[in-house]
Amino acid sequence: MEFETWWLLGMPVFFGLGWIAARVDIKQLLSESRSLPRGYFKGLNFLLNEQPDKAIDAFIEIVKLDPETVELHFALGNLFRRRGETERAIRVHQNLLARPDLPQEHQVHARYELGQDYLKAGLLDRAEETFNQLVDTQYSAQARRALLEIYQREKEWTRAIEAAQALQESGAGGRQKEIAQFYCELAQDELVHTHPDAALAVLDKALAADRKNVRATLLIGDACLTKGDIEAALLAWRRVEQQSVPHVALVAQRLMDGYRALGRQQEGANLLKSYLAEASSIDLLEVVFQAVLELDGVEAANHLVSDELRRTPTLLGLDKLLDARLMGAPPEVRPELSLVKNLVHGYAQKLARYQCSYCGFKARQFYWQCPGCSQWETYPPRRTEELNVMN
Repeated sequence: MEFETWWLLGMPVFFGLGWIAARVDIKQLLSESRSLPRGYFKGLNFLLNEQPDKAIDAFIEIVKLDPETVELHFALGNLFRRRGETERAIRVHQNLLARPDLPQEHQVHARYELGQDYLKAGLLDRAEETFNQLVDTQYSAQARRALLEIYQREKEWTRAIEAAQALQESGAGGRQKEIAQFYCELAQDELVHTHPDAALAVLDKALAADRKNVRATLLIGDACLTKGDIEAALLAWRRVEQQSVPHVALVAQRLMDGYRALGRQQEGANLLKSYLAEASSIDLLEVVFQAVLELDGVEAANHLVSDELRRTPTLLGLDKLLDARLMGAPPEVRPELSLVKNLVHGYAQKLARYQCSYCGFKARQFYWQCPGCSQWETYPPRRTEELNVMN
């Protein structure tokens, strides 16, 4: 009973203390808000209403009246950069860095923002120099990521490898996939200049970084072929199946050409048929279709495409079936069949795209690095319609 009495008496006291604390906070907030320029709230309101142009004008007026407002300079520079006015953003951040009284923390921040300005403007040499000055600061991870982006844009693959390794060692996440792809880019350059042995040495490093890198295995086969060793090339290309069965479609034509060069077309066709049975693919079907047509004739090619269409019904498959039907059709029905074929082909071509799983960018050809978002290995080796049917 005594506890309840004290509890009842204490409640008004606690309420009063809370009210006093709230009043103090409100007075402090009002005092701080009165010290802010009116233009600050105007600019903030424009930002909230997604009117960046008017917000910039409001913030410019504040900066003119009070050049000491460092945070507003940062906000203004970022707004300029987002709007694409990189020259004005650069001037804002350069002016900040030129101030002798600027604290060290703000200097580092201004230098980082300036590097972002240079990067957005495409001034890659200046951006590289600026970010290199930040690798030993609190912006180390961001600077290393920016340097990695710069080296990729400039196709400086050796430096990109070094940057990715440094970023990985700093604890900013694994970069093995990207490092393997950079080695593949170096190997591709060696093959362009007909240096297969140098390419093979680089590709060993690619697989050491990422054992599942299909591109490295594919290029090993290309290097062996350049040296004239078709058997070794076939052995390398067949290893793709162990890494990723769907990616076999990317080496199907190489395999068939290799077996054809050795006079073993039937062996090649049988191998590709087994791959097709394991992983349906319109690109793989195209190669198998041509091989069966060459070896066994139109009727066998017809059966192959019909069976595949029943297993995976797609417009792309129907387009290929009409191709097969047209070859063996009587002359009197060919005009009508050709008309249907052309109509289906037109629609099928719109679906015959590879699509980046990261940004959705669509392309007619397969890319190891997406042209839209620059991410690596984000293209599935199947066309968009096939993926939709499978899902």
